[in-house]
Amino acid sequence: MTPKKQYYEKAATTIIQNFKKRGMEGYYCPTSEDAVAKAMEFMDTPSVVSWGGSMTLEECGMMEALKNSVHTLLDRHSASTPDEKKDIMSKIYVCDYFFMSSNAITLDGQLVNIDGAGNRVSCLSFGPSNVIVMAGMNKLVPDVKAGMDRVRNIAAPPNNIRLNRKTPCAVTGKCEDCLSPECICSSIVVTRRSHIPGRIKVILIGEELGY
Repeated sequence: MTPKKQYYEKAATTIIQNFKKRGMEGYYCPTSEDAVAKAMEFMDTPSVVSWGGSMTLEECGMMEALKNSVHTLLDRHSASTPDEKKDIMSKIYVCDYFFMSSNAITLDGQLVNIDGAGNRVSCLSFGPSNVIVMAGMNKLVPDVKAGMDRVRNIAAPPNNIRLNRKTPCAVTGKCEDCLSPECICSSIVVTRRSHIPGRIKVILIGEELGY
């Protein structure tokens, strides 16, 4: 095992203990394959499932696994009209499982996320019966302040480039604290505890995934 993998395991152990204090469940999986298998274990019966935009879910194989599963998937991007999208979004807020990643995770077990429309962070905070967060160990930060810096300067710029947004950070590569009409940084949410114990389950993956 490489020193980095050893570090991942030790850090994950610390974070998982801190998740428990905050009413969240934490798990560590060395590989994406292990992480997808763990996530699928949670859904032992056919469920209604949705997700927030995430490169991590794509890269680790979770999206492919969901699309090939027996579960009912709610995909807001499948809507052909605004009314249809509104109907799907209303159902997402009462789905059984909502998948997402986290822009940053602190060593003391807090989640730091930034969102444009707010659908992802709102589902994290309230609504779906279960939230499964899947995140590579590259998302680790020492504290909330470092998490804020990460979401603004490491996560947001490449995401804006990926989405072809015309924002200052897509040009300069760093947060300009903009109020651009295309800004994806409308809401910054710090999840310091789960109001419902065990509702939020975080799977830490021993790989570098997402932004």
